[in-house]
Amino acid sequence: MKVIICGAGQVGWQIARHLSGEQNDVTVVDNNPDLVRRATDTLDVQGIAGFASYPDVLDRAGARDADMIIAATYSDEVNMVICQVAHSVFGIRRKIARLRAQSYLNAIYSDLYRRDHLPIDVVISPEREVAAAALQRLSAPAAFDTETFMGGKAQLLGIALEEGCPVVNTPLRQLTDLFSTLRAIVVGIRRDGTLFAPESNDQLFVGDEIYVFAHAEDVGRTLEVFGKQQGKQDRVVIAGGGNVGLAVALELERREGRIRAKVIEKDRGRAERAAEALERTIVLHGDGLDSALLSEAGIERADALLAVTDDDKTNMLVAVRAKANGCPLAIALINDPTLIPLMGPLGIDAYINPRATTVSSILRHIRHGRVREVYSIGDAEAEVIEAEVLSTSPMAGQRIRDIDFPEGVLIGMILRKGEILRPSGSVRIEEGDVIAIFAMAADVREVERLMQVSIDFF
Repeated sequence: MKVIICGAGQVGWQIARHLSGEQNDVTVVDNNPDLVRRATDTLDVQGIAGFASYPDVLDRAGARDADMIIAATYSDEVNMVICQVAHSVFGIRRKIARLRAQSYLNAIYSDLYRRDHLPIDVVISPEREVAAAALQRLSAPAAFDTETFMGGKAQLLGIALEEGCPVVNTPLRQLTDLFSTLRAIVVGIRRDGTLFAPESNDQLFVGDEIYVFAHAEDVGRTLEVFGKQQGKQDRVVIAGGGNVGLAVALELERREGRIRAKVIEKDRGRAERAAEALERTIVLHGDGLDSALLSEAGIERADALLAVTDDDKTNMLVAVRAKANGCPLAIALINDPTLIPLMGPLGIDAYINPRATTVSSILRHIRHGRVREVYSIGDAEAEVIEAEVLSTSPMAGQRIRDIDFPEGVLIGMILRKGEILRPSGSVRIEEGDVIAIFAMAADVREVERLMQVSIDFF
């Protein structure tokens, strides 16, 4: 597949990294020559320095025979023009644009993106994706990472194993015997900084970070098995009243129950806009690093702090200060992946990586076949792919134990006729099943082959 990626920032670079690693023909376009050089030096991609909205620049990038264009520059309007030029001049079939401004995302204006108006096939909103990720973190506070699959019937949980975990030093194969009715399976383990897909005789150790697939109804019990307690978030303090913080606060207001949220925003204009948009949420104007303001927001009595300003270091420091003041759960928005290893030593419970959420959203629309969901884990180390099994798939009709999976691939959960099944070697995969597969990055291409996706491309 020939793909043009417009914008060589963090998101564009990560998408290029994914696609070039799967032997696609990738060209990166950016008006910053240094970013283009970084992409071509570190990845197996071609690079063009220039304005991606210019037809001659796209022509040099190979737009005449491209299969897809991904517009991920920092400007919404440039991304829109890129898609229009790609459609009108070059007839590129698949056009994906990243848009930030909320006005462009309003459902009442959705006709704007029809082919006879502004031809964009898929619109990705980083702020909405990040807000959704933040709400998921709040819904599973004992997990450092979480994502829902299969229409909300299954959940991926990232759990850090600590002293007192009842299943430490237990081989995974024994967990099935010990908890025979628990619909959960460990699909990934990060140990000493290295992520891998475990085998049945692997043990769990204190300090491991594990990824577990669980039936939505068994999430609480799954957390207990691995030594965690599921708590309630009735009082939430949100540091940052921009698009992400406002979206989270609005959703908390819409939810049933008496969730009480307070928003702290340093910029006066943003604080005023947030106060106008929110009905039951108190908005405080000031710096989230101010101890007195945190106390005024009730951080000592809060169940959770969500730090989502546009500055990583501010988010980290606000989270640390909240923990020091007795807040049991602190979640920080972190753009820079090099800061993530500091989360543990600083005592920050969980983080949200906007780049990973945006990349996952774009990958969902890039993957071939009947792919319904894609979630990127860590620094693009692995993916969880949810997809429907076609009749032509080599997996259809086979028992799981007979499928020739690579070592870095595990089935996490199966959805069959509306029912969730826990995978085991004796389960036979049937046409129409929806399966969630954990795959190390190097094995994603083989997973796509097993899904027999080429005949069902787009």
